[in-house]
Amino acid sequence: MKLTDKVAVITGGARGIGLAIAKRYLEEGAKVVVADIDAVAIEEALAVLHQEAHGQETLGVVLNVCQRTSIDAMVEKVVAHFGGIDILVNNAAVFDLAPVLEVTEESFDKQFAVNTKGLFFTLQAVAQWMVEQGRGGKIINMASQAGRRGEALVSVYCASKAAVISLTQSSGLDLIKHAINVNGIAPGVVDTPMWEAVDALFARYENRPLGEKKRLVGEAVPFGRMGLPEDHTGAAVFLASADSDYVVAQTLNVDGGNWMS
Repeated sequence: MKLTDKVAVITGGARGIGLAIAKRYLEEGAKVVVADIDAVAIEEALAVLHQEAHGQETLGVVLNVCQRTSIDAMVEKVVAHFGGIDILVNNAAVFDLAPVLEVTEESFDKQFAVNTKGLFFTLQAVAQWMVEQGRGGKIINMASQAGRRGEALVSVYCASKAAVISLTQSSGLDLIKHAINVNGIAPGVVDTPMWEAVDALFARYENRPLGEKKRLVGEAVPFGRMGLPEDHTGAAVFLASADSDYVVAQTLNVDGGNWMS
């Protein structure tokens, strides 16, 4: 097992890619913290994880990444419970889309507040603790193929994820002197419950029947289908383990071949 006794915090960990990573980390011997804004979803996630915990401990913490006090409280609770933090997966995110002429200030602010600002200050708070504990650590930021290029209806989300890639580079260069590796994962189109809402938005703005956009984007992936949450867990284990000690400030594309860099 690659993560034996490591303490891993996963934001947005109650569902989708976050929950899939939590399951895999438990299989690899880690102690897993599910940090999410939805308290009910946390309890549901922990019930699933307890069936697969393999003797490892789990902890649920309600976290609002838009509030510094909530971030600090999460770090304090995890450190008090487990004694430290070795891995952070910055997975919490929100999505919206609209033509440029229809983007609202509220939508803009929320996407940047969660996807970029919240990610950065969660990274900062956990990194500060990692420096204090003196044993380094691994930080993984979930970006997106949307951060690699602009898309007409997804301007703000694309921009927020491009910022994640840039922050991963800068933070990685700055924190490696403390033996903290900061890297990222850029998923492509992933078949999660969120895609039902995404598909409905595309149907509205592109005048498509429900389900068509999801079908089309899946068919367009060179691999031949949309990604699944579980497709991202191998990269998440690699970047959290000693196997990636010499990997710094990189964002790995895990997208079935959608983007090459």
